[in-house]
Amino acid sequence: MQPVEIVLIIACALIVAGVAVSAIVRKKRGKTGCGCDCADCGHCSACRGGKEKSPGGK
Repeated sequence: MQPVEIVLIIACALIVAGVAVSAIVRKKRGKTGCGCDCADCGHCSACRGGKEKSPGGK
């Protein structure tokens, strides 16, 4: 392997790790996985872990 290939592999691995860490941090903060507010989403319970908004905001 040439040094360029090694650098590219390391860069790709760092990008993948960064995306994974970002997803974990967003989940721990209670954010959705897709970045939406789930107002009109039929799959809100899948993103939020079963915490659906009830009608009327209660």
